[in-house]
Amino acid sequence: MHVYIEDIGTHEGDEVTIKGWLHNRRSSGKIHFLILRDGTGFIQAVMSKAAVGDEAFTAAGHLSQETAVIVTGTARADTRAPSGYEIDVKTLEIVGASHDYPITPKEHGVDFLLDRRHLWIRSERQQAILRVRHEIINAVRDFFNARGFILADTPIFTPAACEGTTTLFPAQYFEDTTAYLTQSGQLYNEANAMALGKVYCFGPTFRAEKSKTRRHLTEFWMVEPEVAYADLDDVMALAEAMVVSVVGRVLDRRQRELKVLERNTSALENVQSPFPRITYDDAVQRLQAQGLPIQWGGDFGGPDETAIAQMFDRPVMVHRYPSAIKAFYMKPDPDRPELALGVDVLAPEGYGEIIGGGERLADLALLLQRIKDHDLPQDAFEWYLDLRRYGSVPHGGFGMGIERAVAWICGLEHVRETIPYPRMLYRLYP
Repeated sequence: MHVYIEDIGTHEGDEVTIKGWLHNRRSSGKIHFLILRDGTGFIQAVMSKAAVGDEAFTAAGHLSQETAVIVTGTARADTRAPSGYEIDVKTLEIVGASHDYPITPKEHGVDFLLDRRHLWIRSERQQAILRVRHEIINAVRDFFNARGFILADTPIFTPAACEGTTTLFPAQYFEDTTAYLTQSGQLYNEANAMALGKVYCFGPTFRAEKSKTRRHLTEFWMVEPEVAYADLDDVMALAEAMVVSVVGRVLDRRQRELKVLERNTSALENVQSPFPRITYDDAVQRLQAQGLPIQWGGDFGGPDETAIAQMFDRPVMVHRYPSAIKAFYMKPDPDRPELALGVDVLAPEGYGEIIGGGERLADLALLLQRIKDHDLPQDAFEWYLDLRRYGSVPHGGFGMGIERAVAWICGLEHVRETIPYPRMLYRLYP
């Protein structure tokens, strides 16, 4: 009976078949200890010469790392085993040989591993990260679906920028047209919200930033909800509820993976409502009091975000940034027009901004002026301006980069481990 390793606990005492790969092997006299993996987990298979015979035992002694095998034996409980179970081997079949596997248990450099990313993801740590990523994505979808949001996909090819043209990847679009890879689905999502009320898009986004920091990828995934008749307070409440829900889901369902990653889960257990909320003005004063060089009107860099986050034991919301450093579509604060009704959610432990959003500019005349101020081509935004011509309403939303959320929740040093095949300034392979 073929059984997946993650389900082995329901088959104690049964004869089972595991189809997978040899992760590691050690021998002790007349016993081989084979660590097998099948994509759902890892388990130790104990092969004795007495049980399988000399020929099979000798053959197993020459198996190398990542050989594909099918093992049949009896599942039994063993409290000393990492998974709580082991298999007493009766037969072993070699399906696909592996010779000189390049990623050995010794230490390797990051470039060496990234060049072999297609193999690196087989390791226990990388599998744990990708499983947490899967849980985060499912938790996000379930959060919005349970609240009546409609998934409405937005284009990857776009005719213009959301936030300026300097970080766009151009793409030849047939003979004489240049399209761009999307930076965000937000503008189209605003149109979707005017049709469907509460929507979200979830897809790949692209930023041609020549950045080499540990927080940046050129291709990443983003979830972006948008809500008609929503103001800044509604947006902040939604973002907070989503983060609390997602972190709680990972803590509930992915303890094994968090243990593999040696993640301090007490820091994640603090992620409860309410989140502290401070204004940009307040944040600048706090940073200046700590001796940081930030001046009012400047955007926060990584050290600024880290310093703010260290003041709290859970994510912090910073709202009402200067309009001059925010996108053209942000609504100005009616009481202080030099401020935008925007919010960033900063993760604790030095992980920086994971969410950016706010209330959108619903006034046609002011939006036209902002497009002009930002030197953007009005003709490319005529469809977007139509949203203000035909039944404009207050509305808002946010975007959360999945990779930054994965890095924070997993406690990773760099976002390059948060996606199966990272794309960075100098990396387009494999």
